[in-house]
Amino acid sequence: MLTSAVQVEEAIRMRSFLIVPRVRLLAIAAAVFVITARGAAAQGPALTLPQPSPAATATQRVGITDIAITYHRPAVNKREVWGKLVQWNEVWRAGANENTVITFSSPVSVGGHQLVAGSYGLHMIPTPQGWTVIFNREAKAWGSFFYDAAQDAARVSVTPAASPFQERLSYTFDDPTDTSVVATLHWEKLAVPIRIDVDTPSVVAASLREELRGLAGFSWQRFAQAAQWCATNNVNLDEAGKWADRAVAMQENFTTLRAKSDVLEKQGNSAAAGELRTKSLKLANEGELNLFGYSQLQAGKVDDAIATFRENIKRHPESWNTYDSLGEALATKGNRQEAIDSYRKALSMTDDSKQKDRINGILGKL
Repeated sequence: MLTSAVQVEEAIRMRSFLIVPRVRLLAIAAAVFVITARGAAAQGPALTLPQPSPAATATQRVGITDIAITYHRPAVNKREVWGKLVQWNEVWRAGANENTVITFSSPVSVGGHQLVAGSYGLHMIPTPQGWTVIFNREAKAWGSFFYDAAQDAARVSVTPAASPFQERLSYTFDDPTDTSVVATLHWEKLAVPIRIDVDTPSVVAASLREELRGLAGFSWQRFAQAAQWCATNNVNLDEAGKWADRAVAMQENFTTLRAKSDVLEKQGNSAAAGELRTKSLKLANEGELNLFGYSQLQAGKVDDAIATFRENIKRHPESWNTYDSLGEALATKGNRQEAIDSYRKALSMTDDSKQKDRINGILGKL
């Protein structure tokens, strides 16, 4: 009599089992099912134990686009990796266990191929020379065992480079900028770079458009901020002009008029921009005028910044901060004695001990 799954499996392996009557065969199969089911129930839920290839995630933000790679990290473990453990000219899961998955929160470009936002199975075809990196629309399969080339969204040719030995496979994001990053696979003595490009201005413009349809659309500050960002980055100017108009209509002030004037300047309408800029300065409070002066200073317009800070002193002679800002602009210009006089005036007016220490430090250097 068969009393365990092990005995059943042994009987299946025996050639004599082939002559067992059909009825008895069905009965044995049923017994196997019952024994297996009872065994699984008796085992209870699976325990959480360390994996030979532990899970990991690498993330990077480019502009406002989030990029994440989730993967498992196999070890070299004294094995010959390339061409042996990982076969040449065969699709590889670029990690271990389930799909290695790369996710983009916004559209990106890889090797000249456009990819929509979403998750992709990341596979590679290694060769002794160049490699092929594959972005596959199926991101929930087990490794590359169920890989289907018909689901490829993009294939990119890359060139691996020699790299210091690394026991466990890893991914890093290297050389990040506002519009690009290089995702790099490191394992054994190879590094495989994958450049990812993002049209950040377009992504931000689309994000602003969406946000301004929500609660942000009830705030003149947000419309002005969106218009100002577009003007600063010279993108989406027609729509930015409409956002600035909306901001001005909600509240006409220094910030909204400045945003509109900056958009007009980038559109080539300098005359209208100048008129609005003059009008905006008449409405500016102390803090706004001070920030405007610093924006001029950062742009290298030192004489304009000095004029702005002097105007702020004229309007707010009781503020130590106006003299402090003018001192900085004068020092930048190289007008040492005037800068010292302005800083001394600020020092005599402030009661803040930290500010006194800071200004004394500046005076000591001057």
